Amino acid sequence: MNTHQYRTIDIDVDGGKLRVAVWEPLDSTQLEGDPPVSDVVLIHGVTASHLAWPFVVDLLPGVRVIAPDLRGRGASNSLVGAAGMKAHASDLEATLDALHIDQALVVGHSMGGFVAVTFAHLHPDRVSRLVLVDGGLPLDVPVGMDTDEMVASILGPTAARLSMRFATTAEYFDFWRRHPAFTDAWTPELEAYLEYDLVADGGGRLRPATSYETTADDTVDMNIGNALSDAIAQLSHPTRLLTVELGLQNEPPGLYAPEHLARVLQNLPAVQHERLKEFNHYTIVMSPGGAARVAAVVQQELSVQMDAAR
Repeated sequence: MNTHQYRTIDIDVDGGKLRVAVWEPLDSTQLEGDPPVSDVVLIHGVTASHLAWPFVVDLLPGVRVIAPDLRGRGASNSLVGAAGMKAHASDLEATLDALHIDQALVVGHSMGGFVAVTFAHLHPDRVSRLVLVDGGLPLDVPVGMDTDEMVASILGPTAARLSMRFATTAEYFDFWRRHPAFTDAWTPELEAYLEYDLVADGGGRLRPATSYETTADDTVDMNIGNALSDAIAQLSHPTRLLTVELGLQNEPPGLYAPEHLARVLQNLPAVQHERLKEFNHYTIVMSPGGAARVAAVVQQELSVQMDAAR
């Protein structure tokens, strides 16, 4: 069942235009005395786009959903200037301003979780609650790595793909069909996401929209930059964290090994954590089953938010 009407807009930000998707709920007709439509911002991962989210959106009826292509990704890949967590947070502020949204529940997946935490720190009045999906809290990254080593350690083949070129969309699909994360999770929605990811390389071939340089800059910033450490140290928003036991290659223990995450959460007693067994880093949002778990948490947080506002 179609629950939303989808559109995209381009918002002026530092360095150009930010592409933002808006899913308006089809049942959003407001009667006098009705509570306002809830707003949820969904922030995608390091090499993704807003089209990572349709499965989650479909399970949020009555909710207005806003999801940007972060600068350097998707249709925002021509933005000039440095990325980094603070730049993404500024772009989110501009997005809410342009849509006349005072405050929203913010959900971040993977790198989007780090952006969400930074945004909540820098613009606390614009965020009601946080939902972090396999991201947002410090990763277990060995000290002393250079940029390329850090990117390879965290992202592995995901980073290598950014330098690849493809003759056709079908060839890109074939590349992803061999990916272990999607062996049992190939869908039309995934194909739409992958097709959207491709841009012309200027030489008659196709490449992923996200550049390696942008990915490297953001990966370094979210792991050893000051923006995240400052935000984590002062995390005050109600926060739910979902992690999964399988990583980017469908391998255990995932991005957050239990021992490491336990050490991190010792200093964050207000963060409510749940670990899910049956999904990997991608399918927690890009499969019907994973999206159902994420959407259920979002709905719970919206319900708490609404009760508090009464």
